[in-house]
Amino acid sequence: MKRTAKEKSESWARITRRGLILGGVQLGFASALAMRMRYMQVDQADEFRLLAEENRINLRLIPPSRGQIFDREGRVIAANEPAYRITMVREEADDVDAVLDRLAQLVSLDPDEIERAKAEMARSAPFLPVSVADRVTWDEVSRVAVNAPALPGITPEVGLSRIYPHRETFAHVVGYVGPVSERDLARYEEPEPVLRIPRFQIGKVGVERNYEEQLRGRAGAKRVEVNAVGRVMRELDRREGEAGSDVQLTIDVELQNYIRARLGEESASVVVMDLAEGDLTAIASSPSYDPNKFVRGISVADYGIYRDNIRRPLASKAVQDAYPPGSTFKMITALAAMDAGVVSPSETVWCPGHLTVGGRRFHCWKRAGHGWMNLEQSLRESCDVYYYDLALKVGIEKIAETARRLGLGEVHDIPMSAVTDGLIPDKDWKRINRGAGWVIGDTVNASIGQGFVLSSPLQQAVMSARLATGRSISPRLVKSVDGVETPGRPGEDLGFNEAHLARLREAMFSVSNNRRGTAYGSRIIDDAMRMAGKTGTSQVRNITAAERARGVVRNEDLPWNRRDHALFVNFAPYEAPRIAVSVVVEHGGGGSSAAAPIARDVTLQALFGGDPPLEAYPTKDRDRIRELQERLAAEREERLKSAQSRA
Repeated sequence: MKRTAKEKSESWARITRRGLILGGVQLGFASALAMRMRYMQVDQADEFRLLAEENRINLRLIPPSRGQIFDREGRVIAANEPAYRITMVREEADDVDAVLDRLAQLVSLDPDEIERAKAEMARSAPFLPVSVADRVTWDEVSRVAVNAPALPGITPEVGLSRIYPHRETFAHVVGYVGPVSERDLARYEEPEPVLRIPRFQIGKVGVERNYEEQLRGRAGAKRVEVNAVGRVMRELDRREGEAGSDVQLTIDVELQNYIRARLGEESASVVVMDLAEGDLTAIASSPSYDPNKFVRGISVADYGIYRDNIRRPLASKAVQDAYPPGSTFKMITALAAMDAGVVSPSETVWCPGHLTVGGRRFHCWKRAGHGWMNLEQSLRESCDVYYYDLALKVGIEKIAETARRLGLGEVHDIPMSAVTDGLIPDKDWKRINRGAGWVIGDTVNASIGQGFVLSSPLQQAVMSARLATGRSISPRLVKSVDGVETPGRPGEDLGFNEAHLARLREAMFSVSNNRRGTAYGSRIIDDAMRMAGKTGTSQVRNITAAERARGVVRNEDLPWNRRDHALFVNFAPYEAPRIAVSVVVEHGGGGSSAAAPIARDVTLQALFGGDPPLEAYPTKDRDRIRELQERLAAEREERLKSAQSRA
């Protein structure tokens, strides 16, 4: 049927309206698309360009070279050495077990390490390298490189690892490094990214830990191009890191090595302190351990040997352990009494071998007693009753205050681990910590360094240094960091009466140089080097009345861990003091027999800067000293050669 003109006109009108609507919608969509494209291409161009660049380029950290540690003369104590390892990329290896079997024919592989590596590969991306052998030799690296075609996915790598060339000698001072653990990360609020690098090493104890920030340095970075799945295609550029700061200690390598050789496997500690600036020229604990075993993670067997040794090689005895100071504390009781004006050096006290206080008998070490004793005689012969009497007159508060002024009961600021504050008790301490009142017997015990009193060998050395100088001298262990000197600690005047200090020094001189002195057998003959000192013997067990009645069992007849501790403190030369020394021999018996000879030998070694002439020793000792020097010289030479080869 033919449409009319009117119908045609209406039809065209409808088509036009629909076309306009459709065209408008299309135009609106195109406009919105264009605006979105403009927004993304123009307004957000920088952001998307950055995202694309980050997709294509990754930034990876380069571990910094750790700072080295040196002794006071610039000799290396802790260094870095090339460490070779072998890594595997799982996706390149295809058959991991087959490749590892072939690798095992070229390199000695630890089964435990291989299991660990397989577990790490299973939870890591297939293109990431995983270490399968650590600390391999250059020969092993060469064999792997030559056989590379038969070892797909295997790559030898080189990095730096810590090494301690003197091994046991500085273990307790320097400490060691080890791989970062979750516990280490918890020490930081915001751990640096470098700490998350696999097997990155940080300080665990000692100077390594306390100077971690300075020794670590700053990480470098490299930009690498990666493909869509994150696999490295090529390295674009590299910015090397900033090496850590070098740290120089006040310790003298040769003196420290001598002390280690002199102590042998004795359970003992020695501290040597220079009196000019407070420098610790030696601080040794024995027996010790090899810190190199901890760098990559010590084995269970090796750790068990250290842990189960009753002489505790892992303990830093010089600063960590606190012992009853025994008779070395008597100088404090005497100085407190003179300072309080309750006694003069010439006054005498009768010693019948005991003193009864509050219905309890306190014994002198000499059962028959010493008779009449003045200050010099009592210190020279170490009469206990004299100091019991002084303590009753002066009281515990004055004794405690004097002890603290002389450096006991104080945590000295040196970068070693677990530095103890010891214990100087008083009435408040006992009330707060023991929930009991102070009794007169506590004061009597404290007067001779027993009872609650505890001090470390480091504190004993500080005490001796302050008695020798009259200054509040404090120990310094770090001499400089990156060549910048650390301030010395010579201290200020302590405010004690110089006449009182002089009388104490004279009494200490008699201990070592008077025939009746407890350390006369360990005296120094050289007039210019003579020392002033004090022996100490501290009990680790109670002696019952029944045992006293039948005769006290001798130390040598007791099990080792029930014998008395032996102590000795001294300064030298007497006329112009340069050094202070403290020695503690655990369960060594008497201070005169066990600790004083070690202190005398160490003192001479420090003053002469090497083996002293035999003329400095008593005639009766010279043959023994000659043999000892020859043996120790051979041991020191072997240690130094080993240290130099390892460095």
